[in-house]
Amino acid sequence: MTSNEQVEAEIAAEQVFVDMVHERLEESADVARSLVREGYERGHIGHEGGLVERDAMVFQATRRLSALNAAHDGLVFGRLDLADGDTRYIGRIGVRDADREILLVDWRAPAAAVFYRATAQEPAGVVRRRVLRSSGTTVLGVEDDLLDADQAPDDMVVVGEGALLASLSRARDSQMHSVVATIQKEQDEAIRAPSRGATIIGGGPGTGKTVVALHRAAYLLYTDRRRFESGGVLVVGPSNVFMTYIERVLPSLGETSVSLRSLGEVVDGVKARDHDDAVAAAAKGSSRMVPVLRRLATAPQRDEPTRLRYFYKDDVLTLDPQRLASLRRRLLSGSSRNRAFPRVPAAVADALWRQVAGDRALEKGEEGFLDTVMHDDAFIDFVEAWWPPLDAVELWRTLPDRIGELANGVFSGEELDAMRRSWRDGTPRIEDVPLIDELRYLVGEVPPEDDRDESAPKQLMSFERREREERDERFRATRSIEDDGYAHVLVDEAQDLSPMQWRMLGRRGRTASWTIVGDHAQSSWPFPDEAREARAEALRGKDEHVFRLSTNYRNSAEVYDLAAKVVQVAVPDADLAEAVRRTGHEPEHVVVPGAELERSLVEAVHAMLGQVEGTIAVVAPRADLEWLRFPLTDLLAEHGDRLRLLDGLDTKGLEFDGVVAVEPDAIIAEAESGWRTLYVVLTRATQRLTTVATSDAWRSRLS
Repeated sequence: MTSNEQVEAEIAAEQVFVDMVHERLEESADVARSLVREGYERGHIGHEGGLVERDAMVFQATRRLSALNAAHDGLVFGRLDLADGDTRYIGRIGVRDADREILLVDWRAPAAAVFYRATAQEPAGVVRRRVLRSSGTTVLGVEDDLLDADQAPDDMVVVGEGALLASLSRARDSQMHSVVATIQKEQDEAIRAPSRGATIIGGGPGTGKTVVALHRAAYLLYTDRRRFESGGVLVVGPSNVFMTYIERVLPSLGETSVSLRSLGEVVDGVKARDHDDAVAAAAKGSSRMVPVLRRLATAPQRDEPTRLRYFYKDDVLTLDPQRLASLRRRLLSGSSRNRAFPRVPAAVADALWRQVAGDRALEKGEEGFLDTVMHDDAFIDFVEAWWPPLDAVELWRTLPDRIGELANGVFSGEELDAMRRSWRDGTPRIEDVPLIDELRYLVGEVPPEDDRDESAPKQLMSFERREREERDERFRATRSIEDDGYAHVLVDEAQDLSPMQWRMLGRRGRTASWTIVGDHAQSSWPFPDEAREARAEALRGKDEHVFRLSTNYRNSAEVYDLAAKVVQVAVPDADLAEAVRRTGHEPEHVVVPGAELERSLVEAVHAMLGQVEGTIAVVAPRADLEWLRFPLTDLLAEHGDRLRLLDGLDTKGLEFDGVVAVEPDAIIAEAESGWRTLYVVLTRATQRLTTVATSDAWRSRLS
């Protein structure tokens, strides 16, 4: 039998097993579908118990059906041939036969751990490890690692160059995929780390930090489903582009109950997609914003009245600015503004009562006085104007006019001007979301009408309804503060988080376990010491389990050698991983006069489309994105599934077969973190890298 015939025979044998597993999977799906139908039928019983039983049955059956459907593609991906003669298959979910015997071991189960941890040096009873590559239900190929040749039977066939190296050379598409079939030993140790405390996963670009963290989330849900599914798992990434890129990974691993949010969407009801410029972003992200927001949350609003004159009988009762300020301090003592709202009418009326003297006080007594006052339209109008409940987004919108008076000199004139410019159109940027969240906690939730003090007159309740009808509903922090906590928080690209973003996530993870992924050499946040303090506060009291991933699987050595020189300009102690493969293609550098830049860029992109089969990113300074879109219009339209135009920050966490970097010197000049941003850009390329520029000054800085 020829070598090709042997490979075909091995694939055919594996196809027989895969077909059997899929048949069993379809039987399980039929059972789940029948349970859904039965559950709905039980809802016709006609009493509350029947409805509860229906909801529980439908929920559980639907969840199982979702898991079965999500795991369908590439369901069986691994096989272990053991020294004791047994064969063990590994898959995305566990499957049993009709007799409850295990057909397929869930990759998260203890019995599957050896698939990832066995090596030629420590085979752990594994003779051959095989990875099955499939499309849908069809086996396309197999890749083998022979781990213990001494135990291998004479007729054992070993196919291919090894699963990992084979997977690294394949073309990318527009989404991240599970690496469940090719997890390496050091990655598996991080995935299966203790569930309590904070697991810190570090390492340079291309070491698999993100996908390892996502596999860890799936592993935690598998090992302690009740805790993590009921409490919730929050996965936070740097951008919407990134979240779209990773959204298929967890469902493909059998998990559909995880909340994926970009940093601009952490606060429910608020969606921000754009970043601020470097100066405004650094100012808004700084912990210097905290006292500013505290003052804003407790200070009188610009249109609030400063004096109350109330006519009672022949008396004029007055609350001057000093008395109102004292009353405000008492109401806010130990309470947020909105939480204090139900006490405001009585507190103001009581302050007026204290000025009633002599016979006036005896006429009706305190109870009669308070009843009269609190049903008086003039009094109601004052309270509505003096203490309206505040929505966090509406309060945030007052910052442009008030930042100067509230800042007390902690921001420079340049920072104040940059922030005011960014707030001009009233649309939150990504850096504004933690400010809105901070205000939510400082002022409290806007109290629903049915939760307000029933003793207060209904006229007093009406003002928020009127305001709500006039309110711009595009941006509103709607989720209750009490619902913000999670059982597990996973943060990717954590090196970029500002202190204010750490505070926002810390509120969601006070009682949670954490997975934190990052590499300080790729940080776009310019003040790392300040961010470290905020992170330490967010993780206060939690044990940390630290893992470092040391092998760069993404970049060719040719690409990474250049990128490593770039990052060492700004970060001499950068964590440089070892790139494990070469392609024979060195990075290309095109330097042209300014008038030829557009033509040369189009030529470079066109050439790369012919050189690689998968995705390509054109990465440019943010200020150049719009004008560059015009010369690339035809290529973007023709190759929309393969070609992206992005700025440096939007490439975070992504990877492409080819990258064309435009004007590296301008990327460097955009921010203080420019060299680190260029490092990120270059390390997105898995196969080919080209730079197109009018200046080559950046290369002269490289050692």
